[in-house]
Amino acid sequence: MGRWEPDSQGRLQQAALALYTERGFEQTTVAEIAERAGLTERTFFRYFADKREVLFAGQDSLLVQLTEAVVAAPDSAPLDAVSSGLQALGAFFDGRRERSRSRQAVIDANPALQERELTKRAALSAAMADGLVQRGVPATTARLTGEAGAAVFHLAFEQWLAADKHDLAYFVRRAVAEFIQLAGGSTRGRG
Repeated sequence: MGRWEPDSQGRLQQAALALYTERGFEQTTVAEIAERAGLTERTFFRYFADKREVLFAGQDSLLVQLTEAVVAAPDSAPLDAVSSGLQALGAFFDGRRERSRSRQAVIDANPALQERELTKRAALSAAMADGLVQRGVPATTARLTGEAGAAVFHLAFEQWLAADKHDLAYFVRRAVAEFIQLAGGSTRGRG
């Protein structure tokens, strides 16, 4: 691939994921990623601050989309609005299951990346809570629902990665239904 070919960012992401899978995250350098993509290190740093960010690029726009989807959800209970937002976010992952599996395997093999993934999960929770607050939900309820939504998404995402059929929205709906059933259960003997 020559330097003039389009989609430099996508090529860098693809090259990085392939190298991380082949060699491991720690053993891969930015120079190797750029070379595999047919680009320069300078081009790499135009798109990414470091080699970790290759795996987390686009998070900010996803969080904005999630917040907007929660705000735009039909009038409903907070958890329903979060479910609606997460299902809308699922459209981003359509057609990306194999890439997402590879990405998750790289993250699961590296503690520093796992830490970054936890930061991403906290940002996901905050985005949902922000959307709920914009809907007029009290801050404490919004935060609690955002945390529940992040747990739901995490579980749904794991199930989606392990499956070969159904879209992510299907697993979000299933996890929300299970959460609602659990939350509606008896609290006798607890606390």
